[in-house]
Amino acid sequence: MSLEIEINDDRSGTRTVRIGGRLDTHSYQQLDARLAEVLDSRDSTLVMDLAKLEYISSAGIRSVFAARKHMGSRGGQLLVVNAQPQVLRVFEMVKAVPLGEIFASDELLDAYLDELQREQPSRDDDGF
Repeated sequence: MSLEIEINDDRSGTRTVRIGGRLDTHSYQQLDARLAEVLDSRDSTLVMDLAKLEYISSAGIRSVFAARKHMGSRGGQLLVVNAQPQVLRVFEMVKAVPLGEIFASDELLDAYLDELQREQPSRDDDGF
């Protein structure tokens, strides 16, 4: 099975990358190439929706870790949602993404993002 990648602007400052299929030594470069456009944007949050990802190898984990590191270096964050149990086990074992940044459902992710936005002062609060 090949790698499927879909990129969406779901919210202001948030981009979602939906990944399906197998992320391994044969496909990680495809993901890296598509992520390059996202990582060069001004989005503060990158969400990886892994609902359709069936398999991830160490090469795929490196791609996710590199994207997380890049987002963090510019003050952004990478969040994971809907990981299949077998993929989640790999994330837990290698600690590529902290468990607090992995969400079991879109609803839990949305609640987290809503809370983040409530914590940030709006421009009107600062007089801008």
